[in-house]
Formats: sequence, C-alpha cells, structure tokens
Amino acid sequence: MPVIDGSQTIRLAPNYWPFVVPALVVVGAVIVFPWAFTLWMSVNRWTLGQSRSFAGMENYLRLASDPRFWESLVHTLTYTLSVAAPMLLGTLAALIFDARFPLRGLLRGVFVMPMMATPVAVALVWTMMFHPQLGVLNYLLSLVGIPAQEWIFNANTVIPSLVAVETWQWTPLVMLIVLGGLASVPREPFESAEIDGANAWQQFRYLTLPMIAPFLMIAVIIRTIDALKSFDIIYAMTQGGPGTASETINIYLYNTAFSYYDIGYGSAMAVVFFVVIVALSFALLMLRQRSQWIDTEGK
Repeated sequence: MPVIDGSQTIRLAPNYWPFVVPALVVVGAVIVFPWAFTLWMSVNRWTLGQSRSFAGMENYLRLASDPRFWESLVHTLTYTLSVAAPMLLGTLAALIFDARFPLRGLLRGVFVMPMMATPVAVALVWTMMFHPQLGVLNYLLSLVGIPAQEWIFNANTVIPSLVAVETWQWTPLVMLIVLGGLASVPREPFESAEIDGANAWQQFRYLTLPMIAPFLMIAVIIRTIDALKSFDIIYAMTQGGPGTASETINIYLYNTAFSYYDIGYGSAMAVVFFVVIVALSFALLMLRQRSQWIDTEGK
C-alpha cells in the first residue's frame, strides 16, 4: 500500500518473486539437479547391483585410454559432418522454391514431408529399403547394371548410408530456414545488378549469399547440435553395428550405462560429451556473431 505524507508519495517496488520462483524450481528440477547428479555419479565407481565407492578421476582417466570411446568419438564427428549435405541441398532447394512457378505451394508441402515423420518410422522404412536382398534400392541399382550394395550391413558403407538418411530427412528444415532468409532479402540491389549486367551466379555470389549468411549460420548451428546428439535413427537402424562401425558416443554411452550397468563410467562419458557439445556450440555461436548483414552499397 502506498504511504501518503503530505505531497510526497512512497510507492513500494513490485514483487516479482512469486512469478520467478516456479520457473526456478522447474529449471532446477529438470536441468540443474540431473546434471549435478550426473557429475556426482561420474566420480564414483558404481555398477548396478554392486556397492558404490568413490573413484575420483578414475572414470575420466579410463576414458582417455579407452580405444572404443575414441572410435565412437570419430564416428560421432564423422556423422556430424553430414550437415554439409543438407546445407548444400537445402540452400539449392530454397533457391528453387523461391522462384515463382506453377504448383509451387504443393511441391513445397511435399518436399517438407520427410521432416514431419518420426525418426523411428524413418529408420524402419530405410532399413527395409537398405536390405541387401529385398530392398528396393538394390533393385533400382540392378536396373542400371550396378551390383547390389550391403549398405548398413557393411562396416565401410554404414556411416555413408546413415548420412544419406540424415540428409533425406533434414534437408527440408534447412530449406525452410533459408527460404525465410530469401523472403527478407530486398529486391533493389538485384535490380541494380541486372542493370549493371551481372549474371545469375554473380548475383548469388555477391548479393544473395552474403545476405542470407546469418540464416545459413542458424541452420548450421541447429543441424550440428542435432547431429551430435543423434541417437534414435542410428540405434533403430544399426544399434551401433555392424560390430562397432556406427557406434557413436550416444550409442556407446547408452550401452555402457543401460546394457553393462556401469553407471559411473557412463556418467563420466556423458560429462565429457557435454563439454564437447558446449565447446562446439560456443565456437558456432562465435561464428554466428561474426556473420553480419552486408551493406550492398559498400557503406
């Protein structure tokens, strides 16, 4: 209640804590506590069904000498590089759908349909298509005289096959992001470029690409983080096989914690992987800060 003393009025500051506390409780319960508990488990020697004991940095030192962990890290980074394919194809698709032609809206809707499917459903469909004897892909290859491939059943081709599925499903997302950037690009610089005699490639290289660079960086950040933590499609299609040829850190972590019940070692792996993701995300955000809107008049 305000206190009035003559001509002076004292107003109490509004209290926002009743609105902030519920959010803080949710954040603490959903984010802070799980990570604090994971850190605590990572410094313990803990296998389900056995007694727990303090291990200090033992689990982290074990990671440094674990060849399977380093192999899974290489697989994770290799799989993450697959973001280059949907970036290129998504940008190309955005340029195509930005033009005006008949049935453009219908074709846009068809193009984004893979992104709407659930990952496990996508994995099951592509697993059937990749079947060496019964899959439709080998049948199509036989029509043009190409020998049948083993796809996800061969250690040499399993990662490229998974990258193909990743590209098929998430190229539409990149297309939508870039298409939004193209919709915000002003037309005046292109009209001036046409008057000056610039061809289509020159307009794209010196006008379109610099203007949509912030949107491309957003797409790169989203897809890189998503590819790093990808689990469902890989596990549903290969379970990390054949052998460990497609075992990413997520798959190895899952097997360690929930198949071998080594909770302490799996928690240490989760902490290290989290640090890798944070470092890479920070680097990408720094690059995002450097991508500025380009003044086409050179001012």
